[in-house]
Amino acid sequence: MLYFIVNEKSRSGKGAQIWKQIEKELQDRGIDYEAHITEYGGHATLLASKLSKLPDDEIKLIVVGGDGTANEVVNGIADFERVIFGMIPTGSGNDLARGLGKLGTPIEELDKILESDGTDRIDLGQVEWKEGEKPRLFLISAGIGLDAMVCKKALTSKLKKVLNAIKLGKLTYIILTLRMLFSMTQADAVGRYDRKNHKKFPKLIFAAAMNFRAEGGGVPMAPRADARDGKLSVCSIGGIPKIVALFLLPRLVSATHEKVHCVSIVDCDSCEMRLDTPFVLHTDGEYCDDVTEVRFTCLPGKLRILT
Repeated sequence: MLYFIVNEKSRSGKGAQIWKQIEKELQDRGIDYEAHITEYGGHATLLASKLSKLPDDEIKLIVVGGDGTANEVVNGIADFERVIFGMIPTGSGNDLARGLGKLGTPIEELDKILESDGTDRIDLGQVEWKEGEKPRLFLISAGIGLDAMVCKKALTSKLKKVLNAIKLGKLTYIILTLRMLFSMTQADAVGRYDRKNHKKFPKLIFAAAMNFRAEGGGVPMAPRADARDGKLSVCSIGGIPKIVALFLLPRLVSATHEKVHCVSIVDCDSCEMRLDTPFVLHTDGEYCDDVTEVRFTCLPGKLRILT
């Protein structure tokens, strides 16, 4: 049995058309499946929680949606040992699919799922930011500052819908970054890696805890990040005027920023950040809160995935 969690509103509503193609293929092949359609924000988490408590020995849980839907699903999984995660990407950024090497057509990705005879494990990240607040898991990245502000803005951006319509959705994050860079407030911050090694970040612009190498529609924040190495790669940029950061953007996009003096990339089990000014926090592009303290932690091999 395959259990599908489907976001028909993904890719500005084109997810519904894609799901019709997938469902017809499943029916034509006589595949045993259940489909659960999300109806509102957070619904995928509730569906994943319910499905992951079924008595099946193994629960193959397939996301048909984007990075945000996948994030909701992993945050609902109640039993990570019995759940096997799969994905057919229908989002605009599709950073998770890119990291997993799953960027074929929907039917090609369905074929891979149906033909799969094995599983692998990848790390998950976890973020904590307020006492009493439930920690949130992430698949791709979590971050504070400019990248989080851009992700928050993209959730309601008309620009994203327009660019998605002409198949240029990846440009949304770059254009919004250019728009928001000069209006944002920088913060003085202190980072601590693996509960030691304090480092000061004056005029911090952003810090991104990366599980995969790229976020924001393919921007390789941490070119050497590996979701199977039991580490997060924390990329931070600060200590420079915002006008200088503007000229750093091409280096980020081309993955040639690692040795620039204002860039810090640290592989670690955990990272804590303390800020003198509240920064926006995101997980996999989903807004969480405005924070002055945050802790990112790697959960090695937490998620089973279809190979």
